Amino acid sequence: MIRAFCLRRLTAAALFAALPPCVAAGAFPAQAASPTTVSVSLNSDIRSLIPGKNRDDNTDAVMLHVVEGLVAYRDNGDVAPLLAEKIDPSADGRTYTFTLRPGVRFHNGATLTAQDVVWNWTRYMDPASEWRCRPDFDPAKGKVRVTGVTAPDPRTVVFTLAEPSALFLTTMARTDCVMTGIMHPDSVKADGSWAGAIGTGPFQLGDWKQGQSITLKKFPGYSSLPGRMDGLTGDKTPLVEEVRFVIIPDASAAKAALLAGDIDVVPDLTNSDALELRENPAVTISMAQTMNMSALLMQTTDPLLGNAKMRQAIALALDTEQMVTAVTQGLVTRNTSLVPTPSSYFGAVQKTGYTQNLKKAQALLAEAGYKGQKISLITNKRYVASFELAVITQAMLQAAGIAVDLEVLEWGTQLDRYSKGNYQMMSFIYSARMDPALSFEAVMGDKATQPRKVWDNPKAQALLSEASTVSDPARRQALFDALHALQLDDAALIPLYNGLEIAGTTKRIKGYKTWAGNKPRLWGVRITN
Repeated sequence: MIRAFCLRRLTAAALFAALPPCVAAGAFPAQAASPTTVSVSLNSDIRSLIPGKNRDDNTDAVMLHVVEGLVAYRDNGDVAPLLAEKIDPSADGRTYTFTLRPGVRFHNGATLTAQDVVWNWTRYMDPASEWRCRPDFDPAKGKVRVTGVTAPDPRTVVFTLAEPSALFLTTMARTDCVMTGIMHPDSVKADGSWAGAIGTGPFQLGDWKQGQSITLKKFPGYSSLPGRMDGLTGDKTPLVEEVRFVIIPDASAAKAALLAGDIDVVPDLTNSDALELRENPAVTISMAQTMNMSALLMQTTDPLLGNAKMRQAIALALDTEQMVTAVTQGLVTRNTSLVPTPSSYFGAVQKTGYTQNLKKAQALLAEAGYKGQKISLITNKRYVASFELAVITQAMLQAAGIAVDLEVLEWGTQLDRYSKGNYQMMSFIYSARMDPALSFEAVMGDKATQPRKVWDNPKAQALLSEASTVSDPARRQALFDALHALQLDDAALIPLYNGLEIAGTTKRIKGYKTWAGNKPRLWGVRITN
């Protein structure tokens, strides 16, 4: 997450004195570090305790410690079993048979069964559940049309799809779906109202003091997978008795609390903080490339930018490596592909991209008939890196003879203009998509029916459709490689880099690791003296 803040040089005491009472007094009272509790900052409160409903990123981050799904993301964005022991797809790709791991227990002590999975699926697909991902699995019009779920025996669950889909498992694993988390039926009262999430995760819900903190308690009966921690699967053994998420809206206050030892983990430090704090002996910095994407968008229906040669000239006028180095302070490498850097599908083809060539850019401008018309480049100041990219883009394009005006908007206004396709150029940030097909889908489509889509190419759309259907990794790699080549040729957008998750921990904390999923993970974390 990119956040700007001031008061960087204040001491912790001076900072707290300067904060409004609601932040200074109510958010995190100073206290001695607990020998059994890890404290973690959150930049805003969670929205609810109902997984997948009335959610946001912080809500998901907390609930992913409590509930688990049949499958989960690995570090590289691939999907692996979690509550499932194995997964057997049918030859035609329309049936997935999950065998459950033996001995998995809910927080109330009950053993996980296949019927629990069916109960959860039925509840999720009821419109009354308001589950975030219900439309994606709708049997009539979902992206992945699930037509039936059965439990032929206590350890076997069978999902039936209307047609093959390479996105079935990755959609099940999505963190905004809370991994399609399996909960005990007692999570819902007899009258249908919500009682509380009874999951299988390494931690169980403690108390929620709204606006202040959320406490999770170690689940002593947790059944972990063997091996190493791997994304949201693998070894998830809880090693501390309690995790306390503390609401600290101000980034400077969170950093000050970390330095004062009042907070053990700050999971969302800025690039500047990382450069400053990594030399501090009291703090450990952990960094991982994420699957968020910063990009420059170009409107292909615009009278000027509708010319592919004009868009290619813009791409060739930019020194994208220098841009990324400047904006990320050298912490991130360029990626001009829609396949995220951490993905297992990121290979030699994805490393190819435009290299600045002003002579060729000038020739293409001439071929496009460019006469010095001004281009409007939309940006915002909420996301500092996005604004800085726009400023550097303007300077480089003007140096190449392309006139550019910056249009700085409020984030909500920019998002509305993006959704309506009402722009010429735009500096924009996309949230993480763990499967490359979803990264391409986020920007591709028919502009006539979906104005927010950036890249409208029927040939590319056909390749994406196949990549969303076939499951063979080699075939999918070939399709993603072909899509990358078309993306460079059309130049409807210029991907620049994937984000960076940066966390800071006190020296007493061991085992905390950032990862591509950009979510804190408090299992495997221990406290040392």
